[in-house]
Amino acid sequence: MRGGRSLLGVLGLVLFGLLLEVLPRIGVLPAEYFPPTSRIARALVDEFGRGAFWQAVLGTVVTWLIGLAIAVVAGILLGLLIGSVPVLRAITSSTIEFLRPIPSVALLPLAVVLFSAPIRSILLLVVYASFWQVLIQVLHGVTDVDPVASETAASYRLTRRQRALRLVWPTTLPYAMTGIRLAASVALVLTVTGELLIGGTKGIGELIAVAQTSNSVPPMYALVVVAGLIGLAANLVTRRAERLVLAWHPSVRRELPL
Repeated sequence: MRGGRSLLGVLGLVLFGLLLEVLPRIGVLPAEYFPPTSRIARALVDEFGRGAFWQAVLGTVVTWLIGLAIAVVAGILLGLLIGSVPVLRAITSSTIEFLRPIPSVALLPLAVVLFSAPIRSILLLVVYASFWQVLIQVLHGVTDVDPVASETAASYRLTRRQRALRLVWPTTLPYAMTGIRLAASVALVLTVTGELLIGGTKGIGELIAVAQTSNSVPPMYALVVVAGLIGLAANLVTRRAERLVLAWHPSVRRELPL
């Protein structure tokens, strides 16, 4: 069943590529702005032969992973702390709901003023946007602990540490993994966006901006495809990690073949 869905997904990409090959050639789309898929593919092959391209890919991936790691650690720790203390959650709930919807790109002027190094400015955007994805999920997980299980733990006089390890964390972990998966996508989007807007980072986003300003349309689309492939790989890796970490959870066990 899973293999069939993957095959359909690949078939959808192939059909989409064929459509983008045909439409510019028959004049439906302007070829100067929407080059055929074959031209984008040739530009992509050319990029593979450039050392600067691989340096840019590495720079983007490193920035993305650093920002994601900071957001995940901070989101899990603060989520467990706030969610475990009802008074603290009540005090911070309005602040969280106020800050969470603010687009991280709106913080770009502040990031540029605070940090002279472009990489730090981008990390601020990445961490801010990704942090909320993890924090909110962890907060939901902490409050989803079964009341009956809580009463049972109290009757057995489990310590706070034992409750956290045997009750709160197993309940929260599936939520945390969902938050990490969402944060991975958001972090990559903000990494490339920051590289586009700030520059000076030697990343994929900066190469896209350079190709756009020099009117190199096929290479620009080729770099966009690379960014999409990185996002696809990130999603596959996080989903695989989620299935491995939650192999014991009923929702994952139902997906595994008998």
